[in-house]
Amino acid sequence: MTWNLAPQDVLTASPVMPVLVIEELEHAVPLARALMAGGVKVLEVTLRTQCALDAIRLIAKELPDALVGAGTVLNSEDYQAAVAAGAKFVISPGMTPSLVQAALAGPAPLIPGVSTLSEVMTGMDMGLSYFKFFPAEASGGAPALKAMGGPIPQVKFCPTGGISEQNAASYLKLPNVLCVGGSWLAPKGLIEAGDWDGITALAREAYSLK
Repeated sequence: MTWNLAPQDVLTASPVMPVLVIEELEHAVPLARALMAGGVKVLEVTLRTQCALDAIRLIAKELPDALVGAGTVLNSEDYQAAVAAGAKFVISPGMTPSLVQAALAGPAPLIPGVSTLSEVMTGMDMGLSYFKFFPAEASGGAPALKAMGGPIPQVKFCPTGGISEQNAASYLKLPNVLCVGGSWLAPKGLIEAGDWDGITALAREAYSLK
């Protein structure tokens, strides 16, 4: 099994990567369709709910054009389970050697989380150059990422954590930021109400940010 994807393919697919918490399996495909209708085809389904893996599996089956991946991947076991479900990429809030090794040997690219230069340098030593900056706002926000661009301009980021439609542009204007991650594209209230048109509208606005 191979997806022939590189991390940059994932991070350049949309200026905003929706961070999805799917609590009911029946919401998975309509939610994915609504986001894709707004131009956002890259979807991070977080492994925070019991149906998350089934949601990835269903989206991958029903919407083959979707770039569906798994978020909140914490270890190599999570990685293998996500790939088996059809995840085309995986994102972690942190980074461990065993997780990186599993991803380097596997078919789906890993975008691990970092918040310091030392963590970035550790990842670079393992051959990585694309990272999730998390938690972004709590770790210094856009100014911190701008400062990181001085010594390591070749490294690219997807900042996530505390990012909203109000501050996303401050990150997206940085040369070392390829996209941002955010949950505001799929708020719980709209999902529970089945307001797919509302989610499409949010996705369309997010897609136009860059």
